[in-house]
Amino acid sequence: MQETDRGFKREMLAVLPSLRAFAMSLCGKQDRADDLVQDTVMKAWAKQESFEAGTNMRAWLFTILRNEFYSQMRKAGREIQDSEGTFTNNVATQPTQHGMMDMQDFRNALSELPDNQREAIILVGASGMSYEEAAEVCDCAVGTIKSRVNRARARLQELLSLDEDGSYQPDASAASVMSQAFVS
Repeated sequence: MQETDRGFKREMLAVLPSLRAFAMSLCGKQDRADDLVQDTVMKAWAKQESFEAGTNMRAWLFTILRNEFYSQMRKAGREIQDSEGTFTNNVATQPTQHGMMDMQDFRNALSELPDNQREAIILVGASGMSYEEAAEVCDCAVGTIKSRVNRARARLQELLSLDEDGSYQPDASAASVMSQAFVS
């Protein structure tokens, strides 16, 4: 160990009692204060080359301790205490690949519709136009648009193998996971 390392160590050890008292005043608990002092000493030791010999070791260490304390407080504010895993066990999300696969199936089914039906269902279903507005865009009667939309819906239901009510939901395994996620 070099003489500069010994001098640094000696100066740091001399400040420890004051450092611990400051940590106690910030934390209020002895075990947290001891951990904070230990973290401070570890950081100071790792960064001792940035300490300029002859300057105020006490002020440097107190600054490190204070910054470490506030960093830990900010981090704790973003964390959720879940030591028993209660919250974690109840959180579940449906995998995104199912939605992407469903969307691709829908696009494929939509592409199989005749042009006039696809146009009508996109105008009414996706664009939110009224039947009257869609009829004006397509330059046809309102009844024709209603008929095209009805046939397009029926064909999509058939192509996508949807239930009688036309619902498009997750498969049985995904549905069971999702239902468990929202039970208290």
